[in-house]
Amino acid sequence: MWRHRLMTSPLLVILSVLAGLSMFLPASHATLKGENHLAQAFFYSGVIVLILSGMVWIATSNWRPRNVARSQLASLVGAYLVLPVIFALPLLQALPDTSLVNAWFEMASCFTTTGATVYDLPERLAPTLHLWRATVGWMGGLFILVSATAILAPMNLGGVEVMSGRSPGRGVDGLNQITRIADPSERMLRYTLLLLPVYGALTLTLWLFLMIAGERNLVALVHAMSTVSTSGIGLGGDLTVLSSGLWGEGLIFLFLALAITRRTMPGRPVASDPGPIWQDPEVRLAAVLVAVTTAVLFSRHWMGAIVSDGGQDILVALQALWGALFTSLSFLTTTGFVSGEWEAARSWSGLSSPGLILAGLAIVGGGVATTAGGVKLLRIYALARHGERELERLIHPSSVGGAGQQARRLRREGAYFAWLFFMLFALSISVTCAVLSLLGLEFEPALILTLSALSTTGQLADLAAAEPISYGVLAPSVKVVLAGVMVVGRLETLAILALLAPSGWRR
Repeated sequence: MWRHRLMTSPLLVILSVLAGLSMFLPASHATLKGENHLAQAFFYSGVIVLILSGMVWIATSNWRPRNVARSQLASLVGAYLVLPVIFALPLLQALPDTSLVNAWFEMASCFTTTGATVYDLPERLAPTLHLWRATVGWMGGLFILVSATAILAPMNLGGVEVMSGRSPGRGVDGLNQITRIADPSERMLRYTLLLLPVYGALTLTLWLFLMIAGERNLVALVHAMSTVSTSGIGLGGDLTVLSSGLWGEGLIFLFLALAITRRTMPGRPVASDPGPIWQDPEVRLAAVLVAVTTAVLFSRHWMGAIVSDGGQDILVALQALWGALFTSLSFLTTTGFVSGEWEAARSWSGLSSPGLILAGLAIVGGGVATTAGGVKLLRIYALARHGERELERLIHPSSVGGAGQQARRLRREGAYFAWLFFMLFALSISVTCAVLSLLGLEFEPALILTLSALSTTGQLADLAAAEPISYGVLAPSVKVVLAGVMVVGRLETLAILALLAPSGWRR
């Protein structure tokens, strides 16, 4: 009976309960550190959230959605509207001098795995608060990972439409039957039990490896959570805080590669080629993009070093090469970690690093149904294959495209939906830039902040502009707009349009 009541409860109620329970982790950490005021802030907030969630659960115990598919999307949007407010409660009590908008923006950024922060000085936040930020980002990564498999994939959203070739928001064969017997809570619970052990094991493994490499416990845990969730939340602006040095960066680099393809996780949302992982189109495209970007960045700095008579220093050159390689993969997966050797390239050549290249990588994004944001590698691959086929037809108009039915579907319907999403993404950039300009921002900061929010890579504000852009000095209205854009970038425009489509209102 209780199992049935739990699985038929509204999804937002279950998520609120989990949010309240998660507050006891930083409360325990603060207690062990002797910071009683922080422990009380998290403990009392967790108790209040659990009590209120229990009251709402009792009031909605007999509620049943009339349109389950629409209810699933509404639950996703509602989660990003409600949960950041809940997560901000202990932050408000722990930081009396902060505002509600700042606390809410911070938690919205963490939960969408954007990683943007309004607290420019890391030392302003106690270690327990950094742990809370990383925990919220970790839960946000798990939430979007489960949602992509349990809700978005069956409805042909989140990039799955590229492989299936079916209209986004209408579902695949058999979805109508599934949605009549399974509500959002049941599907989310089922896939959470499937994905949580793997997601947690990856985090635990990286945490242990970082500590073996010589990292401090809390720093290792925060960066392990931020790496697996691709939130990029750390204790500083880059990885120079790691006492493990290159060994720690190498471990993080290996785990960042997990955000390139969904094939490393159980419960694949799309039918893909069962061949080796190195033949996966997302893996191959990511390898090409990272290699080309690294070569371009390294060549630019190398030529600058030759002019400044520094090109003979092989050790510094290797450090610059590693910094470019690590940072390229980090921004391609929309994590936003900056290698500790990134500045070595600048000091080696005397040239500034072109941050817009990193913005381009963040726009491309990681794999479909992963924790990474952006346009997604599979959509870019579909457009590339379509362009390749069109060039072949210019040379041989009567030729027949091969490679099987799935490849033909990818080049035709898949490329069409990929182009549709790309246009919606570009339109979102234009609209957001216009709104931010009306709120008083100049064009360049408005564009960079828009790209940071839509690609869920908040660290672009520090690297893409000539001068770092501080989120803390922005007006409250700008922060509200950016937080909304983060949600749009996390859920993707097609999912929100499917929720707002009038065709779903009549069912």
